[in-house]
Amino acid sequence: MHRYLRVCGIPVLLFYVISLTVLTQSGFTVIEILRDTPQTTGQSSFLGFLSNIGVWFWVSAAAISLARAFSFEPDGDDAIRRLLILVGGFSLVLAADDFFLIHDRYIAEGIVVPIYAIFLWRLLSKHRQTIFRIDGFAFIAAGSMLAMSVAVDAVQEVIGIPYSVNQMVEEGFKFLGAATWLYFCFEAAAVRVRQAVMPTETPLDPIPAPLAQPGE
Repeated sequence: MHRYLRVCGIPVLLFYVISLTVLTQSGFTVIEILRDTPQTTGQSSFLGFLSNIGVWFWVSAAAISLARAFSFEPDGDDAIRRLLILVGGFSLVLAADDFFLIHDRYIAEGIVVPIYAIFLWRLLSKHRQTIFRIDGFAFIAAGSMLAMSVAVDAVQEVIGIPYSVNQMVEEGFKFLGAATWLYFCFEAAAVRVRQAVMPTETPLDPIPAPLAQPGE
């Protein structure tokens, strides 16, 4: 009970109370804070469906990575543990960015995106062996699709295609990139599990010597 209160119960209650207080002081009503957007606007429950699923991908990647990183056995692979902490923390940042539209409304995309790119490049440079031991293709595919999403957004005015088409392509790349990132995080978290359950090789039983014939 004490561990639950210290790790979960009290922190979550404080987060709820502080969030409610700050948001009400910022001008939101209690109903606006507590009710979902479709309820507040009277729109369909599927409003923003794919966008919300994309946020789930980031949050799931963070949860899987960090939960596994902090539950490693004392003799676990420290390189994978460090990688899980990095990708889990980065997933949380991406989840917050996607959910709160940080790079769209608060910090210029020209600042945020290069920081993300530098982080991924440094991650690949310093942990290349570990990443490719897990699944190098998935890591590079995730980064490439996210980069394509940014590229499509950057050239949308130059290409001259309808905005709706541009959004479908841009968000499609981001959706696939987020799903691929989740896949990589799952593979990284499962490495130690697979090693633990993998059956060990046992030497073959020796071939029995032929029975001696009578008189030999």
